[in-house]
Amino acid sequence: MILKEYVLNRLQQESGEYISGQELAQGAGKSRAAVWKAVKALQKEGYDICAVTNRGYALTENNDLISESRIAAEMKHDIKVFYYPEVDSTNTQAKRLIDGGENDTFLVTADRQTAGRGRQGKSFYSPARTGIYMTLAVHPNTRLKNAVTATTAAAVAVCRAIERLTEVKPRIKWVNDVYCRNRKICGILTEAITDFELGIVTSIVVGIGININTASFPEDVENAGALNANVKRAELIGAVADELLNIIFGDYSDFIEYYRSHSMILGKNINYIEKGRVTPAVAVEIDETGGLVVKNADGEIKTLRSGEISIRWQQD
Repeated sequence: MILKEYVLNRLQQESGEYISGQELAQGAGKSRAAVWKAVKALQKEGYDICAVTNRGYALTENNDLISESRIAAEMKHDIKVFYYPEVDSTNTQAKRLIDGGENDTFLVTADRQTAGRGRQGKSFYSPARTGIYMTLAVHPNTRLKNAVTATTAAAVAVCRAIERLTEVKPRIKWVNDVYCRNRKICGILTEAITDFELGIVTSIVVGIGININTASFPEDVENAGALNANVKRAELIGAVADELLNIIFGDYSDFIEYYRSHSMILGKNINYIEKGRVTPAVAVEIDETGGLVVKNADGEIKTLRSGEISIRWQQD
């Protein structure tokens, strides 16, 4: 762990109480001057750290910080939480933990992703501390029937958490996007881990990224926006995780009606892309497992599934 990460972790553990530069230096095995430089670097990155002579350093209440203990304190479900200042991808890190022997339900979250991933090989823009980047890992559970169902459940969890904590009214664009004020603020990537010898799914990781106050996006990111609500990241992470666990381990059948009621495409003209071919259709219904039922121009009715299509609006 580099020095500034050590200093930040210690300051978070003190929950606003002052800790002396000497104590930080001794704990890290570094000089007080090195600790001072680390504090200055953190302040330059945007952390609000108060420094008082003869008292030391403390994080102010202005910081929207996340940590394992803060997130756990916001959750009703008792699961293991892993926090990282930076990872390549929370989904990738969750799969590493599973490979390393983690076999209980757990949550991975990070301040920043360097290689955040979306569906169909797309990247997910994940700047430091302007959003939440989290992955919930669950193990054999027959209620998660397929990737569509898991993704649908995650979209509902995000919307319920946002509605519980803010005044924002989110909508869902099938299958994995959550919109607010006609801008995409959330993406979801669900991945299954399979035992090929047994032919069964052994684990499912559900990655969720939400833009909370991200102000600018790369040019190739289309129609992106931010939640822009007064909510702490740890609070929202805990609420989303709880809502998703409520669906997984509770009444699994009731969430699909909520999903339908928050859909922004039912009854609309759409285009869907399947095997490179663009087909105009009308979005008719969401089925019981989260599939999108569409009616083509020739009257054909079909159900679209994850991994086969993407949706885009038809231009009138």
